[in-house]
Amino acid sequence: MDDSFNNKQIPLAQNGSFFTGHLNDFQKNPLHFMQNLTSEYGSIVRFRLGPLHKVILLSDPELIKEVLVTKQKSFIKSKDVQSLKALVGEGLLTSEKEVHMQQRRLIQPAFKKTHINLYAQDMIDITEKYIGKWNDGMETEVTEDMLDITLGIISKTMFSMDFKEGHERLGDSVENGMKLAIKRMRSIIPLPLWIPSKTNREFKQVTQALDEVLFSIIGNRRQEDSPKEDLLGILMAAREENHGTGMTDQQLRDELMTIFLAGHETTANALSWTLYLLSQHPEVEEKLHKEIDSIIGTETLNPEHFQMLTYTQNVIWESLRLYPPAYVIGRQVDEDVEIGGFLFKKGETVFMSQYVIHRQADHFEEPDTFKPERFENNFMKTLPTYAYFPFGGGPRVCIGNHFAFMEMVLVLACIARRYRLLLSPNHKIIKPQPLITLRPKPGLKMRLEKRNSET
Repeated sequence: MDDSFNNKQIPLAQNGSFFTGHLNDFQKNPLHFMQNLTSEYGSIVRFRLGPLHKVILLSDPELIKEVLVTKQKSFIKSKDVQSLKALVGEGLLTSEKEVHMQQRRLIQPAFKKTHINLYAQDMIDITEKYIGKWNDGMETEVTEDMLDITLGIISKTMFSMDFKEGHERLGDSVENGMKLAIKRMRSIIPLPLWIPSKTNREFKQVTQALDEVLFSIIGNRRQEDSPKEDLLGILMAAREENHGTGMTDQQLRDELMTIFLAGHETTANALSWTLYLLSQHPEVEEKLHKEIDSIIGTETLNPEHFQMLTYTQNVIWESLRLYPPAYVIGRQVDEDVEIGGFLFKKGETVFMSQYVIHRQADHFEEPDTFKPERFENNFMKTLPTYAYFPFGGGPRVCIGNHFAFMEMVLVLACIARRYRLLLSPNHKIIKPQPLITLRPKPGLKMRLEKRNSET
């Protein structure tokens, strides 16, 4: 490290306790806490979570670009993400350095647009079949519905499983695994898994159940003569450039687990927030319905409609701005490094919150208003790169971003074509709950109203 530069001092957040720092305020409401710090201290501030855990919060797009792109080799994933290794193994989410780069090269072909377009019809068919069970006037828990639909889509596109088989073999174990993983992430000092606590025993049982299912699927697939065009088939066919080797069963298991969890929970929450926002903004909902009706008309919704549904796409972009499922990115400093003239020391954690940055008035007029029109006329190209980054950025940008975006647009079009969704009477106030992803709390109980324009 060159000591010759005149590094600036990072402001230190005040009012923390001597021992716990700002841990209590952060745990109580992390979104509110990060917004308040940014309002008070600006684009960079340091605070403590506990006696030794130092955190730097960044909200300047240029500084974020340095961390995620320009000097990304000086950082690794944060400790809370590393704690997920017990569940997802060495997948793309948790692997580092050369291992991550090698795996990403292997997996990238599975997410080419040509392959994703093949999955679009599955996305439509599964959604249509699911909402075919809905009726005019019924009340439903929409967050659970979206989790069911996205579980069905990922089961079909990844494993060629039908809706029922995917739910029976994977549904409960995935949901329980997520809950237990959140507990581990939230622990100040997670107990090592060899200590037989109740949570650890449950965690091991869930992981074992998922392992049995995934290794069984992989083993059966290896016995098949003709390859399938699903995600698993493409991953199994992938070969390393120099040596021509494919993935081991363990590597496949880890990547499947990572893609499954990332592609299921995040998309479901993004769709839930979108439906909630539409219920609160009837003028946006009406404009959405007009586009869908004018483009699809009496036809059956098909993958070609995706490109034409530009306002529907903007509704999703705006929903991702206000309620990004991945609401914060964490990195751990792996070596002393200068970022924007500030010294970041090895071992410190860096937080970059999409939730905070997406609501900055510097970049977004009326930042707290749901206004999909702002994304018209190539608006994103006018923004600094990291003023809007719902899928992350740099070498670790979400590999399934095109898949997820197409899924959200097509699922929304299927639903909005047939129904309006209104919050149930006496519904509690909806608040964002920052778990691994940003969920609507206490869930979304909504009433279905069939649209007259349904064909």
